[in-house]
Amino acid sequence: MAVDRANLLRVTGVSAAAVALLQAGTAALAVRTGRRDYADGVWGPGLAAVAIGGAAVGTGDPWRRWALAGVTTAWAARLETLMLPRLTGTDEEDERYTEFLEGDSTPVALAKVFGTQAVAQLLVSAPLQVAAASPLPRGARRWLFPAGMAVMVAGAVVEALADRQKAAFMAEKKEARAQGGDDEVPDELEVLDTGLWGWSRHPNYFGDSVVWDGAWLAAAASAPAGWTFPAPAAMSYFLVYATGAKRTEARMGDRPAYRDYQRRVSFFFPLHPARD
Repeated sequence: MAVDRANLLRVTGVSAAAVALLQAGTAALAVRTGRRDYADGVWGPGLAAVAIGGAAVGTGDPWRRWALAGVTTAWAARLETLMLPRLTGTDEEDERYTEFLEGDSTPVALAKVFGTQAVAQLLVSAPLQVAAASPLPRGARRWLFPAGMAVMVAGAVVEALADRQKAAFMAEKKEARAQGGDDEVPDELEVLDTGLWGWSRHPNYFGDSVVWDGAWLAAAASAPAGWTFPAPAAMSYFLVYATGAKRTEARMGDRPAYRDYQRRVSFFFPLHPARD
């Protein structure tokens, strides 16, 4: 079945308007406060806005478009519980942004951060937009919808569990430092290598990528949405290379304990840890 092109244009227009408003508002706040890193706080809400807007104005299968909107919004809300305390807990801009934008004029910096993020949000959410304007087929392909939703939920659970394990580890490490200083931190608190972090060095990013693989799979139940496969590929690229895993590796790689961790544990995809 073909996508309703007129309705897809409406969904895309609503999505672009929602993203533009959120990015513009955050950019104005960034100019006023000097905190370009506030962009991190609008990533999840922007994708949720696209999903909800598409569900509201789309004429595609209602179960699918609202299921995608619900899971996307829940994912975004949980992500925001991590982002907001980090952003509001300090008056200093994240050094990643300071280094990345050093020497740039305000218009150039805003374009590089908020303009690029707006384009990325529209690209990553392409499966949601096409699904919102597409009917489900009658054949076996329709089962990609529930399969994709299951994958999406599984990825969200992995991401949330990994973040919870990391938060508990960091709290324990902070307490150990408060009691005895850096020299008194136990060896087991040098690197988080238990739980999901014993199978992947970046299980939170892996879970996040699976969320968007699932969104694409659910959308691909309608044949036209299958062509949006660059969207989850782009999300995985962002998570590994642009803003996520590789940057963490570069920052942590000079620590002997982390280099040993790299030798033992898979980089991204969860694998059984290597034995000495």
